[in-house]
Amino acid sequence: MKTQLLILLAVIASSESDAFSPSVVHTQHQQQIRSTTQLQSIPTPLDTLTSGLASIARLPHGVTVSKKGISLVGPAAPYLPRIKKLYDIENNIDCRTIRERITEYDLVVDRVIPSAENSRAVKEDTSTTVPTLVAEIDGKEETFAGVGAILAFLNDKFSTEQQMDGTTTLKTITDASEGADINVKGIVDKLAEVKDVLPCILRAGRGSSVCTAALPSTVPRPVKPLVLYSYEGNQFCRLVREVLTELDIVYELRSAGKESPRRKELAAITGGSSQCPYLIDPNINVQMAESNDIIEYLYKTYALWTPPNELLRSASGIVTPLLTPLYRIIAPLQAGSYKANEFEYQASLAEAKASVYDEISSAPVVVYTYALSPFCTEVTALLNRCGIQYKEVSLGDEWLPGLLKEPAKRAALLEITGQSSLPNVFVGGSSIGGLFSGNPGVVPSLEKGELMKLVEEAKQFMS
Repeated sequence: MKTQLLILLAVIASSESDAFSPSVVHTQHQQQIRSTTQLQSIPTPLDTLTSGLASIARLPHGVTVSKKGISLVGPAAPYLPRIKKLYDIENNIDCRTIRERITEYDLVVDRVIPSAENSRAVKEDTSTTVPTLVAEIDGKEETFAGVGAILAFLNDKFSTEQQMDGTTTLKTITDASEGADINVKGIVDKLAEVKDVLPCILRAGRGSSVCTAALPSTVPRPVKPLVLYSYEGNQFCRLVREVLTELDIVYELRSAGKESPRRKELAAITGGSSQCPYLIDPNINVQMAESNDIIEYLYKTYALWTPPNELLRSASGIVTPLLTPLYRIIAPLQAGSYKANEFEYQASLAEAKASVYDEISSAPVVVYTYALSPFCTEVTALLNRCGIQYKEVSLGDEWLPGLLKEPAKRAALLEITGQSSLPNVFVGGSSIGGLFSGNPGVVPSLEKGELMKLVEEAKQFMS
């Protein structure tokens, strides 16, 4: 857990500050500056923890339906505006404020349109302000841009009493403390700021940009919007909404907070459970609960590949530079270079190199692995998810003494590729490296859109 927390702090330190900022106006200049997209992945237990802490930080907002709201299922429903579109970024302070109010007024949004800087919506209109809400009022569409205008509209149309534009209880306390001791007021102001910013910090790097697995034009796109039963203050709903932003998927948001009459609607669909999140995909006639199942389904269906665990990439960035020099020294020693008979070692190395050359020319994709390495396990899982067939050559359980079965072959890989660490992936007889590093590595090659092309070329060459 200590390692995970250190990695989390590193992610926070390197995160783009714009993801936390209030209303964002996208420009072409901003898109040019941000040339890379952080790798996203299936949420881990650490994600669940930090999402839960983010929800706690925002209590009591976005959890329970307000008694002052005008119900969409009551007698006034036919006369209420219809929320047609919401341009949204999950990990954004102002967008979160709007979604909290949507939960509290128990509203339905026909189309939540992910609007990160590299999203399709923003590429079509680089002047998009986030958040922006489009509502149908008396048969006419009206647009409200920015958190202030949207909150004013929601409070006016969906509440029985005038609401404050402030979004936190601490803000209310601050207003009430006018004339009080200036130190007390200053502390309350700072606490209100922390309450706003802390959820974004806890979820840094998630729900703020479209991942590379969903960017290409060849990515499958839903024809009909997905339907998500959700409420803002639920930690598991947040994980799903983050991935919907990261996969740039438009969806219908059906609020189902505590005391929402829509929970009966959900229970009727599920056969009794009103648990959120709940996803309906009308394109494939799929319905499911459980955030992990939903997220795995979304990646499998609407991304070119499912990214590996982000913690592994962070660990690779720390561990690989430290251990590579050590591997270069140890690999020849384990293969017998220390022996007095140099000829014997060279003969063994030459035989191992010949074996490697035979293996890498025997299939379009060849992967050298250790059985106990999490990086090797992840790279083979990633290739499987991409539908890439490969030949696996195991050198044992690990590189440690007693676990390595073919030390000469490991030394041969070092001589041939300059890399003795595993996994080592060959495409068309050439090494592209390991999971995250190498020439350029499997994940970087996927992110650049090169891996599938290389595999197809290798297939044609070896056919």
